Amino acid sequence: MGSAAASPPPSQKLSQEDLKRVAAHRAVEMVEPGMTLGLGTGSTAAHALDRLGDLLRGGALPGVAGVPTSLKTESHAARVGIPLLPLGGDGAPARIHLSIDGADEVDPDLNLVKGRGGSLLREKMIEGAGERFVVIVDESKLVPRLGCTGAVPVEVVPFGAAHTLALIRKVFDGLTGFHARLRTVAKDAGEAPFVTDNGNYIVEMFFDDGIRGDLRDISDRLLRITGVVEHGMFLGMATTVIVAKKDGTVAIINKK
Repeated sequence: MGSAAASPPPSQKLSQEDLKRVAAHRAVEMVEPGMTLGLGTGSTAAHALDRLGDLLRGGALPGVAGVPTSLKTESHAARVGIPLLPLGGDGAPARIHLSIDGADEVDPDLNLVKGRGGSLLREKMIEGAGERFVVIVDESKLVPRLGCTGAVPVEVVPFGAAHTLALIRKVFDGLTGFHARLRTVAKDAGEAPFVTDNGNYIVEMFFDDGIRGDLRDISDRLLRITGVVEHGMFLGMATTVIVAKKDGTVAIINKK
């Protein structure tokens, strides 16, 4: 693990938002002129977008453009002046030099849970297409196992969503402390399913003590379910994780 000091000084108490900003700004230091970037979604990635916009407006990063991982990021990037590109074009795969995004959880092997905000499919497509994927987090996101701190999302097609939910539950049949539900949002006088940018629904999986077992096997079993589009376990994808610590220092963890 590499580490380096970062301001503000350790004597100053940092809020979680400060820590997100520290990690995001460190990641942006990796951006070079002419790069095509994968632009992440979420509160931590938003700090990277703001910093990129500042540098672009100041002329420090000529030729930099980004591929947004959500409609929200597309709007934010356009607002701060980041040129935008589609994912691929002219019949050729996209070439993304570097993706920068946050994560909901990071395990000791740099596997991630992402997508609690609902953008997991586009995030995985874009970050999987990149040469490097830099993850920016504060140390509260470090976990011993995936699924320890909240939902592991699964994107599913709306048709037959209740059937797909039952099949997802069957994958973990008999596992104590597991439950799954369709994510809903308040609408009018009741509730309605949360809808992703792709027009799909989200199933949330919860584990009392995290996911135990072979993550890749679990991934394969979920993806074999007809009706499942993608899940929020990002396995082996991160090349670097930048962790902002409470004392204002930064740890940089590279994939082995």
